Amino acid sequence: MSLKIRIDDSAPPYEQVRAQISEQARSGALPVGYRLPTVRGLAESLGLAVNTVAKAYRALEGDGVIETRGRNGTFVAAAGSAAVREAALAAQAYVERVRRLGLAEDEALGAVRDALRAAYGQG
Repeated sequence: MSLKIRIDDSAPPYEQVRAQISEQARSGALPVGYRLPTVRGLAESLGLAVNTVAKAYRALEGDGVIETRGRNGTFVAAAGSAAVREAALAAQAYVERVRRLGLAEDEALGAVRDALRAAYGQG
């Protein structure tokens, strides 16, 4: 596992840790079942506070990307289905909101496309 934290980045360090682990799990660079370093160990190796890494791990666990197995450690979860479920719930909430706002389907899709391009750096 390779993480790089940029202090001059606008994203807080915990968010950088969360995003990088999430991306590596999603891409398969961190396979399902991969044992992550302890919170303390990762914090030391990155030069971050323990609470910063703990916050990232809590967010990742809430997202279904990782799972903690008590004293056995923290592992990359089989998050595909959890991530898809979470995305479907978010999409449903979005649809309900844009309908209340009176947006047409093409306007709603355009907003999503713009947000995805911005989030993934495509323009």
